[in-house]
Amino acid sequence: MAGTLILEAIVVLLALPVVGAVGPGLTAGSTGYVVGVAVLLGLLAGVQGRSWAIWANIGVQVLLIGGWFVYPGLSFIGVLFLVVWVLIAYLRAEVLRRQKRGLLPGQQSGEN
Repeated sequence: MAGTLILEAIVVLLALPVVGAVGPGLTAGSTGYVVGVAVLLGLLAGVQGRSWAIWANIGVQVLLIGGWFVYPGLSFIGVLFLVVWVLIAYLRAEVLRRQKRGLLPGQQSGEN
């Protein structure tokens, strides 16, 4: 999950030239917003061992989707990564469910 956050931070930072070339360009507010979200994503990469981390990751996507007012493309990035994080949350829950029931391949005995 930390790798996904780092990748997302890079994608958000790659939006800086686009924001600068479209509309009113880079202002102090738009630059601060984009860089701030990227820094937040980087900081969250360091706390992925916490139980609440997956929900914080999904919550940051709402912040990024709110970037519509800075540049609509930021909202697209937010929606795209929201789908990724919901999929990660589903897969994580599914693995935990199977682990509790003893259905993971490593939990199976060699008898067939």
